Amino acid sequence: MDFPQQDPAHRTLTVVGGGVIGLTCALAAADAGWRVRVLDAGAGERASWVAGGMLGSLGEGIPGEEASLALSVDSVRRWPALVTRLDDPGVVTATDSLFVAASATDIEYLRHLADFVWADQPGTGAALQPVTGRDIRTLEPSLSSRLVGGYRAVGEWSVDNRRLLEALRATATTAGVELVSARVASLAELDDLGPDAQILLAAGLGTAALWPGADLHPAKGEILRLRRTRWSVPPPGHVVRARLHGRAVYLVPRADGVVVGATHYEAEGVADRVPQAGGVADLLADAIEVLPGLRTYELTEAAAGLRPCTADGLPLVARVDARTVVATGHGRNGIVLAPGTAERVLSILEGVEE
Repeated sequence: MDFPQQDPAHRTLTVVGGGVIGLTCALAAADAGWRVRVLDAGAGERASWVAGGMLGSLGEGIPGEEASLALSVDSVRRWPALVTRLDDPGVVTATDSLFVAASATDIEYLRHLADFVWADQPGTGAALQPVTGRDIRTLEPSLSSRLVGGYRAVGEWSVDNRRLLEALRATATTAGVELVSARVASLAELDDLGPDAQILLAAGLGTAALWPGADLHPAKGEILRLRRTRWSVPPPGHVVRARLHGRAVYLVPRADGVVVGATHYEAEGVADRVPQAGGVADLLADAIEVLPGLRTYELTEAAAGLRPCTADGLPLVARVDARTVVATGHGRNGIVLAPGTAERVLSILEGVEE
């Protein structure tokens, strides 16, 4: 289907959704000369508010999901430029990741992932190094002596998701983006924007209420935030992604502590945002097994977020009519995929890609 290209003199864009996807797309459009307004329903609606902020492919690459991995690899390459554009290096909380295992079976699992990501796919700019238990404790002395080996991914970053949102908002505002606190219940509310106006639906799960073609389902994920005390060991300098006898847990450094995550299961609905006791207990127990010094940290938050997922696991980024583009369905990889999604959305808006 052919859609008219935008007249450069009348390029206006309204973004519905103020999460990482919406803000990154808004910034890219403003940098390309568009007049942009973002309608933001608030932090409670953003999947990116409850996240670890890991920017890598090894931990997310799953055999059989080659298309998803390829999108991640492409987007990860764009992250350094985005961080430079934000002019806030403190957004980055780690530049390397440790994938650690508690048993030979867990190491074998990591080996299969490493073979899939590094051997069968294009490189991500990270270098993968096998590590022994002794290597792990040299790199991170506070980690448990029960960890027997794994991999170090040099160049696999993490970001502070909430600081990232603040930096995106600040940079977008400086670039001329208008940020408006507003909840959009129907696209009919935007009918007065004018014939040349474009709309980007980047409202996560809320996109389905605005465009029925968005076939999304919620996946619930719980995370914990732990704050260091004056008696505590320092947080790790790496992202730590552990396999503990078949279970997965990650620890992501923050300036004042760590984020621990994450559970992943089907939600009962879009209102299912309350953490379950079992999920919180399992995360906390596994995190302490990996880093025993977390016992002296303060548990400051247990939160549950809803990730917008599609049936095939791939994000939905497409034009749906002459004035509307959609960008949603990023599942657990919204932060990783943000700069790649922004590039694709801009291509659609400017008629390069349908």
